[in-house]
Amino acid sequence: MHQAASWCLGYPDEALVERLPLLAAAVDELPAGRAREGLRAFLDHAAATPLDVLQTDYVHLFDLSRKQALYLSYWTDGDTRRRGEVLAAFKERYRASGFLVDTHGELPDHLPLVLEYAALADPDDGAALLQEYRASLELTRFALIESSPPYAGVLEAVCATLPGESPKDKAAVHAMAAAGPPSESVGLDSADPRLLPLAGYGTAGYGTFDGSA
Repeated sequence: MHQAASWCLGYPDEALVERLPLLAAAVDELPAGRAREGLRAFLDHAAATPLDVLQTDYVHLFDLSRKQALYLSYWTDGDTRRRGEVLAAFKERYRASGFLVDTHGELPDHLPLVLEYAALADPDDGAALLQEYRASLELTRFALIESSPPYAGVLEAVCATLPGESPKDKAAVHAMAAAGPPSESVGLDSADPRLLPLAGYGTAGYGTFDGSA
């Protein structure tokens, strides 16, 4: 589940197109429920959409949009000094797993990378990490419901792997998160676009874990 979601949330390329039949076959073997339905919705969309359209849509959603963010600590720490410490903690957890990781220039809290960590490196700690950032996942899910239902299906699938029910609305998610992204910049609202990740992230692909310690 986590590896499939990682591939689906990465920048769409020829490798994804080649994997679509394999992913569809694997997803069809999952038990009926939110996870299977969410992933299947995205895979059907990807199979029916030309690659160049998928790529353009991805850039608009995750690089140019100011409403979606695939960076888990963005939702909890914004662009504050504390976030640097949080990102370092992500890297430390990756190292502690005994696996090497090449982030390909991505931030270590990029969701496709975290999902790959959960799938290949340390399933237990990976699931714990996703649960720690459950509010971030749910906020991203709600944002995508409004802008891209197929991608929202992937977030639906990820959330379905975690314990407990998903919040029913945004208010419940914000209650879970306790607050939006914090800011250390005087006069900036928490939703100010200047606090969002810089455009350009999200197109470099996700990290590759290998077993060489």
